[in-house]
Amino acid sequence: MSKKYLILIENINNELEEINATVQRAKRAWTLALEKDEPLYLDSVALSLHDFYNGLERLFERIAESVDEYKPDGINWHREILNQMSLEVPNVRPAIISQSLKEKLDEYRAFRHIVRNVYAHNLRLNRMKNLIEKLDTAFKEVKESLQSFCKFLNSVK
Repeated sequence: MSKKYLILIENINNELEEINATVQRAKRAWTLALEKDEPLYLDSVALSLHDFYNGLERLFERIAESVDEYKPDGINWHREILNQMSLEVPNVRPAIISQSLKEKLDEYRAFRHIVRNVYAHNLRLNRMKNLIEKLDTAFKEVKESLQSFCKFLNSVK
């Protein structure tokens, strides 16, 4: 296996640990927001949801650069890289994520865009609630998908 794949595997594992910590923070902030009826905790939830997808996108960029040797650019690159990760690249790699997982993650991508462009006090509680309720499942699925991809990389000669 090439050194660049060993480094990529380590990057994936390290980033997954960071993302897991972010998931835990998001859930804790959500609990505190509900318990204390304090909107400032919702800011923390929004930032953590933002960070959740940001971490995944960093991994997708590394995979695109290291394995695919192509990273989309242009105005829609965020959507395109997510789509790229759901495609099998013949003679290069399997799909990193399933189509159904891509659709789930696209909700987090879209929310991340909102967080970057809207004042925190204007964020919708119901949208965050929906994303928080799906967060554990989404993270579990993406972690399993990325771990499976690491096994594929380990098998590459």
